Amino acid sequence: MEKNIGVGPISKFSPQPSYKRTKKVQANTLVILLTLGSLIMVIPFIWMLLTSFDWAARLNIPFPPRFWPADFSTDTYTAAFSNMPMLRYMFNSFVVSFGVIAISLMSALMSGYAISKLKFKGYMIVLVLALSTMMIPFEMTMIPQYLLFSNLNLLDTYWAFYLPALNYAFGTFLAKSFIDQMPSALREAAIIDGAGEFKVFFRVYLPLCVPIIATMAILQFLAVWNDLLWPLLALNTPDKYTIQLGLALFTYNQSSPLPSIILAATTVSLIPVVILYLFLQKYIVESIALSGIKQ
Repeated sequence: MEKNIGVGPISKFSPQPSYKRTKKVQANTLVILLTLGSLIMVIPFIWMLLTSFDWAARLNIPFPPRFWPADFSTDTYTAAFSNMPMLRYMFNSFVVSFGVIAISLMSALMSGYAISKLKFKGYMIVLVLALSTMMIPFEMTMIPQYLLFSNLNLLDTYWAFYLPALNYAFGTFLAKSFIDQMPSALREAAIIDGAGEFKVFFRVYLPLCVPIIATMAILQFLAVWNDLLWPLLALNTPDKYTIQLGLALFTYNQSSPLPSIILAATTVSLIPVVILYLFLQKYIVESIALSGIKQ
């Protein structure tokens, strides 16, 4: 007599439900951790913003910290603008930032294009030498740089910011990595049509570099806008002070801390950074995805 050996349902032995449950737990855990991390980073900013509207905190920061102003008022912002030339300082920072961004981006893009597509003799040596300068902290070079610009009579001018921007090694690396993803056939076709290298760069490759341009622009803007040490050394005339130097001078010259007024001025100084990031964030994500660069 034949025995009918059948294979019964094996769904109860299948590891799929357990696997899906594990993945769901991992995803939920990741969301919770990222949420907690976001709160840790956002809470100080929220506290700064709310305290900047607290007129009662103009003399002392309340402890424990409170997350709603005891005396909500915009007088802190009025006091900030009336006690320091905020608009002048911000205009100076814009002049410095835009000049540095324009010079550094053009230098980085052209050098990145040359290293990526021209493949001239010794191009890797040039790249390694440029990247090696990133390992030297600014504190080691600021005194020679200060003496150099002092001998050139360029201190207390914005050229002390513009000329060092010609060496943007990290931007060169970013531009090279991004342009490496573009086909060399574009250059070959343009050269066959009679275009020179500059025309190939400006008419063919530069329009395709919008994402990496946006990335380098916001990185440079953050670096220049938030810089305090070099403006402190290079600038002597108060009318030329940048926003960070003006905030430091205002804080240092006060007989009392005036915390909420200082936080109001600091909040105003952050507005351009937030606006720039909101407009350019999609390009930053796109450039990172295309070039494979992780930060």
